[in-house]
Amino acid sequence: MRAEALDPVLLRTFVAVADLGSFTAAATAEGYTQSAVSRQIASLEDVCGVELFVRGARGVRPTPAGEFLLPHARALLDRLADTARALDGLRRLDTGTLRLGAFPTANAALVPRALARFRARHPGVRPLLREGTTERLLPMLDAGDLDIALVSTYKHPSVDAEHLVTLLEEALLVALPAGHRLAGLDRVPLDELADEAWIVADDPAAIAALRTRCEAAGFAPETPLRVAEWISKLGLVAEGFGVTLVPALAASALARDGVVLRAVASGRPRRRVYAAVGRHARRSPAVTAFLAELRDVAGNLRP
Repeated sequence: MRAEALDPVLLRTFVAVADLGSFTAAATAEGYTQSAVSRQIASLEDVCGVELFVRGARGVRPTPAGEFLLPHARALLDRLADTARALDGLRRLDTGTLRLGAFPTANAALVPRALARFRARHPGVRPLLREGTTERLLPMLDAGDLDIALVSTYKHPSVDAEHLVTLLEEALLVALPAGHRLAGLDRVPLDELADEAWIVADDPAAIAALRTRCEAAGFAPETPLRVAEWISKLGLVAEGFGVTLVPALAASALARDGVVLRAVASGRPRRRVYAAVGRHARRSPAVTAFLAELRDVAGNLRP
C-alpha cells in the first residue's frame, strides 16, 4: 500500500464513525449524507483490503483491523492539523525566518531601524542577517540562500537583478579633516579636491567608481591610501592624510572627532539603493512585511 492512498478525508470520516458508532451520526457531524459516509468507508476498506467495521442493527463498531487502524488515523490527522497550524503561523507572521543580506553602510541605520520596527510587530519571526557587497549578495539571493538583499549602484551604475524595489537615492558626502581649508563650506566643489590624496578600498570596482566620479569633475584622483574599513578611512582623514567619499546612509553612524562631512556642490555623486527580492520569496509574508518597514524607514532617511 502506498502512503498517499490514505486519504485524510477518508481517515477523518473513519474516526468520526468509530467515535460516534453510527454512519448517520458521523454524516451529521461531518456535513455529509449517510450514503456519502458509507461510500467513503467502503473506499477506505478497499484501500486497506480489510473490513473496518462490524455493521449491526444498532450501529457499527470497529473490527480488530479497525481498532488497529484507529490510533494511527488519529495520529496522522493530528499531524496534519499541526502542519496546518504551523502554516497559519507563517502566514500570520507568528513564526518563521527572514533571511536578509545588506551592504555595510545599509547596516548603519537603514537595516537596524527597519528590523526594529519589524521585530516590534512580529517578534516570533527570527531575522538572519548577512553582510556583504552587492556583487556577493546577488549570487546568494539567486541561489536561494537569502530572501531579500539590500544592494546599491555605488560600484555598479546599473544593478542587474530580476526583481528590484527602489528604496532611495542618496548622496555621497565627502569627508574632510576638521581643519581643511574647505571644511567651513556647506557644499564643496569636487574639482577643488583635485590635488588631495583620496582614501579608497583596495578593490578594483571601488577604485573605478571613484575615478568615474572624479573624472566627471575634470580630474583623475590620486589614491595612495588603500583601506577598506570606515573606521580606518576616517582615522586617516582625521589626521590629515586625505579625503574620502562617505555614503549619506552611514553619516550619522560614522561621525567622529576631527572629521567633517560635506555635500558636493555640483554634479553631486549619488547612488541608488534597492531591495532585491529572491524569486522564491516573492510571496513570503515575512518579506512583504519587511519591505513595508524598509520603505517607511527609507522615506524618513531620504536626503
